[in-house]
Amino acid sequence: MKIELCVSSIEAILAAVDLNFDRIEICANLEQGGLTPSSGFIQTALSHNIETHVLIRPRTGGFVYTPKEIELILAEIEEVSKLDVKGIVVGVLDERMRLNHDALKEIRSVWGERDITFHRAFDDLIEWKQELSWLMDQGFSRVLSSGVSRSIENGIPNLAEMKKHASGKIEIMAGGGINLANIGPILKNAKPDAIHFSGTAKKSVDPDSLFSENRLVFDSSKASKLLQSCRNFM
Repeated sequence: MKIELCVSSIEAILAAVDLNFDRIEICANLEQGGLTPSSGFIQTALSHNIETHVLIRPRTGGFVYTPKEIELILAEIEEVSKLDVKGIVVGVLDERMRLNHDALKEIRSVWGERDITFHRAFDDLIEWKQELSWLMDQGFSRVLSSGVSRSIENGIPNLAEMKKHASGKIEIMAGGGINLANIGPILKNAKPDAIHFSGTAKKSVDPDSLFSENRLVFDSSKASKLLQSCRNFM
């Protein structure tokens, strides 16, 4: 089982290296579910020689994008393709809440044969089995999912069914609200191929500033305990 840390800070990158995570997914604005990170942040991650995957998401909200937004996604992928990253993380749906096959084929064409993760847009699908089969046929590497559920605890049965349906042809990575209370049941009952978490806690940053914000701040102790829980299960 692979263990992936979702990172949006330099501190999290350094901790992922020190704690020997298998890989990282890098993003910005984790508080809003993650957005495409800056090129500088991508380069910082790559300088630490850890397997790096880059989230491509141009805005917050759902995953039904306009043609212009899809153009932006493709432009961002084109830029990232010039860097030595292992893979990208994407998700595009159509108005029927099905996979946007045309857009995803364009993404594959721009990115080539390198690693692609389909992210939690998968959890917005109306029906997932046929769509998972399509992703397998298109050579996607993995799906990040909370089991097509708002709560990953409620999604555990679906995650187990997804892994069975995948038959080893695509990696099922559990993620979305993973904490120390639920990680044990997820690992035991869903048996995912990979696990994904951020190890963050909401904190008030710069409370004395006029621009103080509540942010998801990396918590090394929390991340370390989650990592150890995974390793104890393996």
